[in-house]
Amino acid sequence: MPNTYYLATNDWLNISFRLCLALFIGAIIGLERQIRRKPAGLRTHMLVSFGSAVFTLIIMQTDGSQSSRDALSRVIQGIAAGVGFLGAGEIVRQSSQESQRLEIHGLTSAAAIWVSAALGIAAGCGLWQLGLIAALLTFLVLTVFKRLEKRD
Repeated sequence: MPNTYYLATNDWLNISFRLCLALFIGAIIGLERQIRRKPAGLRTHMLVSFGSAVFTLIIMQTDGSQSSRDALSRVIQGIAAGVGFLGAGEIVRQSSQESQRLEIHGLTSAAAIWVSAALGIAAGCGLWQLGLIAALLTFLVLTVFKRLEKRD
């Protein structure tokens, strides 16, 4: 039974498509963050998505005996955990002078970085429909729901 997780190293067109898709998907999310002048903007989200796709493709490029469902699962888990630390750097706690309370900022940007990593994994796995649909839904969440929050 052939390993469905293996991607031939000479399949340059497929590999290039997946990497460009990861950049495009990261750009969809990053552009929204850039327009809102968030520290993690266009380039950050593009690179997170791209890097996730590269890590995923590394596993898919190794020979069939090493490229298994378990190996791919471990890479995805590592990306999710590692990007969580990057997102944590986006979260800043500030103390308000007047109210003497802590305010937390950057949670949405941290979540967007985390989603960008997931979108890059989808692109790396060749799941372009999933990646594009999820990117558009993420964009809607970041734009439409922001407007709804402001109404309160």
